[in-house]
Amino acid sequence: MALATNLRGRLRNTDLPKSHGLMPLFEAVVNSIQAIEEVGIEASKGAIAVEILRDAQPELSFDEKPGKRGPDPSARILGFKVTDNGIGFDEANYEAFETLDTDHKATKGCRGVGRLLWLKAFNKVRVDSVYLAADGGLRRRKFTFDEVNAVGSTADDPVNSGTKRETTVHLDGFREVYREVSAKTLDAISKALLEHCLWYFIRSGGAPKIRIVDFDDFKDMDEVCSEHMLESSKTQTVQVQGVSFDLTHVKLHASSAQAHKIAYCAANRLVTEEAINGKLHGLFGRIQDKKGSFIYGCYVCSSFLDSHVRSDRTALTLDENREGWATEGEIAMSDIRRVVLEAVETYLSPLLDENKRMSKERVDGFVRSRAPRYLSILSRVPPEKLNVDPNMPDKELEVLLHRHWSDMENRMVADGHDIMTPKGMENPEDYRKRVDSYLEMVEDIKKSDLASYVSHRKVILDMLGKSIERTPSGNYSREDLIHRLLFPMGVVSTEVDQLQSNLWLVDERLAFHNYLASDKTLKSMPITDSESTKEPDILALQVYDNPLLVAEGTRLPLASITVIELKRPCRNNASQGEERDPIEQALMYLDRVRKGTMRTESGRPIPDSSDIPGFCYVITDLTPSVLHRTRIHQLRPTSDKMGYFGYSEPFDAYIEVISFDRLLNSANERNRAFFDKLGLPTN
Repeated sequence: MALATNLRGRLRNTDLPKSHGLMPLFEAVVNSIQAIEEVGIEASKGAIAVEILRDAQPELSFDEKPGKRGPDPSARILGFKVTDNGIGFDEANYEAFETLDTDHKATKGCRGVGRLLWLKAFNKVRVDSVYLAADGGLRRRKFTFDEVNAVGSTADDPVNSGTKRETTVHLDGFREVYREVSAKTLDAISKALLEHCLWYFIRSGGAPKIRIVDFDDFKDMDEVCSEHMLESSKTQTVQVQGVSFDLTHVKLHASSAQAHKIAYCAANRLVTEEAINGKLHGLFGRIQDKKGSFIYGCYVCSSFLDSHVRSDRTALTLDENREGWATEGEIAMSDIRRVVLEAVETYLSPLLDENKRMSKERVDGFVRSRAPRYLSILSRVPPEKLNVDPNMPDKELEVLLHRHWSDMENRMVADGHDIMTPKGMENPEDYRKRVDSYLEMVEDIKKSDLASYVSHRKVILDMLGKSIERTPSGNYSREDLIHRLLFPMGVVSTEVDQLQSNLWLVDERLAFHNYLASDKTLKSMPITDSESTKEPDILALQVYDNPLLVAEGTRLPLASITVIELKRPCRNNASQGEERDPIEQALMYLDRVRKGTMRTESGRPIPDSSDIPGFCYVITDLTPSVLHRTRIHQLRPTSDKMGYFGYSEPFDAYIEVISFDRLLNSANERNRAFFDKLGLPTN
């Protein structure tokens, strides 16, 4: 026994995350690469074979599709066998294997604990090594390594002539807890191995020939590397607080990688990586160069990282930021990342111009066509802070723009408390410039608010246009849908947010009122003592006749009373009588209000309320029956023939019948100048 330690205790205290179940295999491959380096042969003459050992030997499956011959990839993986023609377990290497935490290969970044990872994921390890002994002859050493027997070795036996130098490591008994979450197919395992050992493939001199065998199928890692890597580009060295870090810029085929990344390596192995999409201006999606599109990867190596990696090589032991107990001059991950990103930006800058252009077009196009409220603040947001993928959904883009707008508004409020007071002995000219700059920002924010309101109107008009179209079923929308576009139902104006009122569709003046009720009985309205329980519903027709009663103005006497009556699009059943004639309905609502004693909402009497002018708007399509009622009421057509108007002397009321097309067209015309100013399309 040579391991003078509690092996089970060391294993218990050795951490290997479930998601890193293939790490022991990768460690075995790296050991083989280093063994080939130790023997002193060129990398191209080194050979490593990795065999996937599955449950039983699966029968061949012959698929109708070509290239599908091979084992069932769902068959359980029992272990792996790694064979190389490296130096093998000679006296020095075997002694180092028996010593945990050895310094034998410390110069290569090795920690002497890799074999512990083997026993974390596998039940045991069997080694069969033919090596060159000190006397120049070949010897064979075989032993088994597990948590019970530690290392059990046979004597160094001479080998038969013709035997070649070769070492095989069997990783037996893949533990279920790791097997279930590890890659299972030949493609997935070979890709994962490439990512872990990529540094060996992109370094000067390259890697040995590595083949992964899965029963009768196989992958040569050189070919896997060619499939995934477009080009291994230049290397450079950067300094972080006087410490050197080597960067290798790699272009990966866009089909084999999902995101641009920085990969941090230690001991010539991949330790951790992070996506950098969006962290540099123009860095998103694929990048294009003369050879095609690619995904970028930066591999970072340093002796500093070698000395700041966990023993299991699954994470770096660095603080994210230099805060708290960090000593002066100590390097944090944020320091390394900042310098590396600067180098990456310099390297990629010539290739990102097209991405930057597309990003700007995406933002500009979205703002002009969908969110003009942000138009006035675009010039105040640095381009790198609007680094968006052209495929970003509208929702995410608006959230980003709103975040910048909100930050600017918060800054405006904070600055506003101090801006009007000069700072100590501040130069008057400097103070004036500071005030002017502040007022310019305030103006842009207020422009944004106005643009938001105008774009809201455009949305309402688009919704109105859709609501009056015939549905796929051949019917038209009920009038309550249109009613809700104008104003919510069953409420009074004090219960409604300003943006919920869209009475400007009918008349801009309706925004100014003392009291407004929607879909309420006359009896419930505090502005009159009418006992009428008439409601906007005409149940016999199964449609709503929903009046909006408006007393305009805030001073006594009130300027007018307005009644708006809505009907279903293309309704053609108007006839004589209040229940059927929408014009008469509006007039009778007005009459009932006047017959009661008019008061303000607060209960103050209104003198001569019976003489208050009345305005009746009937919004309905000009069907034959409606046209007939306009003639009965002696109304005159508008110049565009899309509506009718007139004055009813008996009711002392102005009447206007507005078709839905006229309502939509007139509102669009009144707002067209605003829409054009913001670049919003109008139909």
